[in-house]
Amino acid sequence: MSHRRVRIDERSLESFTDFYERNWRDVVGLGFTLTGDRFVAEDLAQEAFEAASRQWDRIGAMDVPGAWVRRVVVNRSVSWFRRRGAERRALVRLGGHSSQGGPGLLIDAQVAEVWAAVRRLPKRQAQIIALVHFDGMTVAEAGDAIGCTRETARTHLKRGRKALAACLGVEEDRHAR
Repeated sequence: MSHRRVRIDERSLESFTDFYERNWRDVVGLGFTLTGDRFVAEDLAQEAFEAASRQWDRIGAMDVPGAWVRRVVVNRSVSWFRRRGAERRALVRLGGHSSQGGPGLLIDAQVAEVWAAVRRLPKRQAQIIALVHFDGMTVAEAGDAIGCTRETARTHLKRGRKALAACLGVEEDRHAR
């Protein structure tokens, strides 16, 4: 079996580096919004950027390569929750204790309560809310990032906002878009 060397020209490498530097903070923030754990968020972001770098010729040519990276983070956060749930169930069966431990980002308690409520929403609703309200994407961009139409994304956003309002005991803002 022969190994081929992947050649990345200086321009492509610089382009990825710029992309990474511009998007790192926001992608980690998205991961934190979805998981509530800064260290997991950094791992998810790193994995997403690593995957993008391996395919940068293709990903970099996309209209919005950031949407691809965010979709990887969204998908991997779902996998993280599945693994975490399986680990907790195993700990309980073994008589251990589960913990929510680990230092997170120091954020205002009210904001933390809101994002904790977002994480309890159905997966797609939480993802759309995180992409629109945390990451500043339009509904159409958020839909593209998770692989659904603008109309479907709008429905998830509307249902998510309604569920959040009920969960947090606030009146829903009917003018929010």
